Amino acid sequence: MTQWFTDAFRTEFEKQAAQIGRFNLAIFGKTGVGKSTLINAIFGEPVAATGIGDPVTLDTHLYLDNRGTLGLVDTRGIEIGRDDGELLKEVTKYVKQMRSKPVNEQIHVAWYCVRGMDRRFEEVEGTFIRTLHDLGIPVLVVFTQVPMRDGQYHPDAIELARQVEAKNLPIVGGRPFMTYAMRDQFTGQPPYGLMDVLRATFHVVPDAVHGALAAAQTIDLEAKHKAAQRHINATVAAAAGAAAVPIPFSSAALLVPMQLGMMGRIAHLYRLPFDRAALLAVASTSVATTLGRTAAANLLKFIPGAGSIAGGVINASVASGFTLAIGQAWLSVCERAAAGKLPTTVEGVIDSAAVKQLFEEEFRKRMPNIRKEQG
Repeated sequence: MTQWFTDAFRTEFEKQAAQIGRFNLAIFGKTGVGKSTLINAIFGEPVAATGIGDPVTLDTHLYLDNRGTLGLVDTRGIEIGRDDGELLKEVTKYVKQMRSKPVNEQIHVAWYCVRGMDRRFEEVEGTFIRTLHDLGIPVLVVFTQVPMRDGQYHPDAIELARQVEAKNLPIVGGRPFMTYAMRDQFTGQPPYGLMDVLRATFHVVPDAVHGALAAAQTIDLEAKHKAAQRHINATVAAAAGAAAVPIPFSSAALLVPMQLGMMGRIAHLYRLPFDRAALLAVASTSVATTLGRTAAANLLKFIPGAGSIAGGVINASVASGFTLAIGQAWLSVCERAAAGKLPTTVEGVIDSAAVKQLFEEEFRKRMPNIRKEQG
């Protein structure tokens, strides 16, 4: 039944949300440097307009805004260069408190933002960065709003970068990252540099939060795809292990939690909310048409001879090949959903029949591999 499937999918979806965790970014810089614009450009959300409830107060001027797989540690009403001593005291206190907490609660990286045309980098800013580094937080210095023409950065930004580099600060890459976050409608200046910042961030954060960072960001679709593929491969291996001792065809339900968990993880990576992900999952597997039968059993009909192989059993080869086909087909659905490329009805509602057809077409593409393994 649809309700059975939806409830089972919700359980696994929520488990994956807990497992994928949260990437926590601390972002600092003087007022007006463009921190919010930078965040919006990379993570695809208006900073002030999203988040669940009000940011959690960590101290007098330090806040955590939790939005699923992204946590933003930011400041309110405090100016570096004027109140930096107080802010550093708060950051130091928070970091030390969090060291004994799970990795999801810790600050994983800091972006220190400087407006690239400011022409001046103060000594107190260097002190702030060194303190963050001494606390064990990797720091990227990000120059914002840097004009570029014919592949050349503005001379003022280049000179400011030289000043920063001369200080030999403990910053990622040893240099500032030049960026322009949003197209300027007046000058036509295009955005650039965002992918460099994101990839440098991936390089320095703990492996445990790579999945959360891949899910939170919106500009590197390759990172999402790779994270999804890694999880598919892990689930395929787990399915093969579960069926190492062949299980009866009627017991295919043993594989379902793994497969639904895989689908839930991929949905999170592509930032699909539960209601939409569940709708797509039901449409993809057509589970509603088979009362009391699992999604796995419903789709096994596409594997030639699956019901009769080895006396009606699911062995490691069938389980792994079948799980791989589900994962790859579901990944295609999620990628198109995230890109807004799924077919819709004239009323603008997602066309369930078209989604089912897409999933089954993608599933069949993997069938030769499954048939080959069986042979």
